Amino acid sequence: MDMIGTLVRQILQMFLLAFIGFILFKTRKISQEGSKTLGNLLIHLALPAVIINSFLVEYTPEHVTGILLSAAAALVLLPVSILIARLFFRKDAVAAFSGAFSNPGFFGIPLILASVGQGAVFYVACFIAFLNIGQWTYGVSILTGQSILSGFSPKKLIKAPFMIAILIGLFLFFSRIPLPGVITSCLSSVASLNTPLAMFTVGIYLAQTDIPGMFRRKANYAVSAVRLLIVPLVSVLLLALLPESMHSMKIALLLAVACPVGSNVAVYAQLYDRDYPYAVETVVISTLFSLLTIPLVVSFASLIW
Repeated sequence: MDMIGTLVRQILQMFLLAFIGFILFKTRKISQEGSKTLGNLLIHLALPAVIINSFLVEYTPEHVTGILLSAAAALVLLPVSILIARLFFRKDAVAAFSGAFSNPGFFGIPLILASVGQGAVFYVACFIAFLNIGQWTYGVSILTGQSILSGFSPKKLIKAPFMIAILIGLFLFFSRIPLPGVITSCLSSVASLNTPLAMFTVGIYLAQTDIPGMFRRKANYAVSAVRLLIVPLVSVLLLALLPESMHSMKIALLLAVACPVGSNVAVYAQLYDRDYPYAVETVVISTLFSLLTIPLVVSFASLIW
């Protein structure tokens, strides 16, 4: 129950930060251009710092086993998420994308840090990498109707900020090179920007959304049900197959899966001329509902595991 209480408090704090972003945009203290700057800081600075920081753990056989197991688990959980979303939304590409891909980097990591600790973020690095690859391949293919590899570029993948951060983190972990205290302290400071910047961005999304229209659109509730309940509950059963000794890893992966719709759906919808307002609505409304669903899913997991 302590973990559930911690999760609820953390989610409420995140919503307060989103409300601040909402107010700042509505009062024109943050412009549209300013919101893009926040997004760039988030993607190119804060999230990479969080990922690199997560690899600064002691090199042990347990951690090596953990990273391999978490990678294998991610390769199961993500295709299952894609399949479930596709079964429910055969004719709605935006909904299929939204239902399949969560928001582990910007929404999940703060929850993992609060409820499980810094060391557990280590276990979701591969999940974040595979999720982004899935968005660039499968996600783009359903939005455009093209081949699954048509928009995929290995060169772009290697240059992506999250991938660079993962490669640096893996190098530091396996090479066991110690970093000076001033660098680790700086990394921690930058990483702490991840939560406020991410939630300010959600608030800015909300400020640009037709809120009454968002709640009237029935498809938004279906997307939220799939993304926040069906996919996570199936994932609880799959994660139960992992050893009991990997409890922290299981919770970290579950929180990554149980997150609301990833904001990239809006980015890709705009890029490929799909229904951008609808995509934004799926992000916003699922984020609102996650206040209730994430503690519910974690409580269910505690009964199963």
